[in-house]
Amino acid sequence: MKLPGPDHPITITANPKRIRVTADGVVIAETTHALTLKEASYPAVQYLPRQDANMALLARTERTTHCPYKGDASYYSIKANGKTLDNAIWTYETPFPAMTEITGHLAFYPDKVKIEEVA
Repeated sequence: MKLPGPDHPITITANPKRIRVTADGVVIAETTHALTLKEASYPAVQYLPRQDANMALLARTERTTHCPYKGDASYYSIKANGKTLDNAIWTYETPFPAMTEITGHLAFYPDKVKIEEVA
């Protein structure tokens, strides 16, 4: 486990805007309670609360990855309009102590879904 610091900063802030995630025109998640995670020089990632996602459209996969700063990630595929987007979502179900705010949140690969701010 590594702690965020000056050499690898990570910030998590509440996003006051409405965030909608769609796949092939189907709303997968929509919330006004997203968290914006900024990590080092990576693009910002929106983490949406699991309760604001349509979990009936998601299927847990066997894929796991490890981040030395956040912990072990689990993955979900999206099933919408007869199509499957494999491993389109990741989540840290038991993140390291410095990242507990993202517990119960889902992050989406922007090359697999549409993530937008809506009025």
